[in-house]
Amino acid sequence: MVSRTTSSAWIQGIVDMLDGAGLDTAIILAEAGVDREILANPDHRAPSEMVSRLWRVAADYSGNPAIGLVSPHVPKPGNFDIVGYAMLSSKSLHVAIQNFARHMRLVSDAASIHLAFNEGSVRLQLKLFGGPEPIPRQRVEFDLLTLLTFCSWVSGRTIKPLGLHLVWPTPADIAPFEDAFQCPLHFEADFNGLDFSRDDIEAKLPGFNAHMAGLHEAAVQQRLADFDGSSISVKIREEITRCLADGEPRREQIARALNLSDRTLTRRLREENTSFKTLLEETRRDLAQNYLARRNISLAEVAYLLGFVDQSTFFRACKRWFDASPGQFRAHLGGTASTLSASLQRD
Repeated sequence: MVSRTTSSAWIQGIVDMLDGAGLDTAIILAEAGVDREILANPDHRAPSEMVSRLWRVAADYSGNPAIGLVSPHVPKPGNFDIVGYAMLSSKSLHVAIQNFARHMRLVSDAASIHLAFNEGSVRLQLKLFGGPEPIPRQRVEFDLLTLLTFCSWVSGRTIKPLGLHLVWPTPADIAPFEDAFQCPLHFEADFNGLDFSRDDIEAKLPGFNAHMAGLHEAAVQQRLADFDGSSISVKIREEITRCLADGEPRREQIARALNLSDRTLTRRLREENTSFKTLLEETRRDLAQNYLARRNISLAEVAYLLGFVDQSTFFRACKRWFDASPGQFRAHLGGTASTLSASLQRD
């Protein structure tokens, strides 16, 4: 089975934050099943569910549900892999964020960023794919704050968003969010993300260097070629995601879209110890987490967006993926995996 993964460089940024918060990261890493030695290798990648488990353990161990916001720090460019250096030499935050979005899979193929431009603002939407483990809110909050902090750092000035949007209900204590983001807060939103002013996004960055930007882009493209060339699974998952709303895609259809014969696609998947059926299942499961977190989308619509022929098939899939019905899983998405498990045991 091929899992979505996150680079050890990004995970090291999480560990640095937890260290800075005064937590015993040796205990947290051990309980989460993360070997600290692998973090020293920038080329190592960990399964997405391991990152979610790390955040769940950190929240439980600290007793602080806002642990993802407790210690805003300046992330190192290396935490963003080579993409971070390309961001540093970009012309503007617009270009820097677009570079990050286009090359996100070098940092993590378990995340995606989309920018939407309005007349006076720009909306950044973040999606995470957690695998079989629910995505803790702390993981999303940390990712958004890290990106915002990095934007301020490369800009040489404080960037204050126009708004923060999070899909879960308003927490009992919103002070950590107010301190960290310093902007209007919108809970129970349709997406996780930030709104920026177009002036902030389009302003020229002090570190802009056209020559260095070209060198960094070339280096990023080489890394992407190596990364994409080593795995056909990433491309297949992307194509499955694009096609699902039109119904369940067939393997032959995806092979044609990738300019491969069905036999070649099957062989390459076999070399990666996976199958088209497995990737379809994993892609649906990951998308289900995102869709179920958006309470304005009905369960019937979620089933449709995932390409299921009816809701009963979707229901059985959720029981298989999460050991919970779609309604149960939606009700508990804002909590930790342990909270979900304990609640289901009571049901």
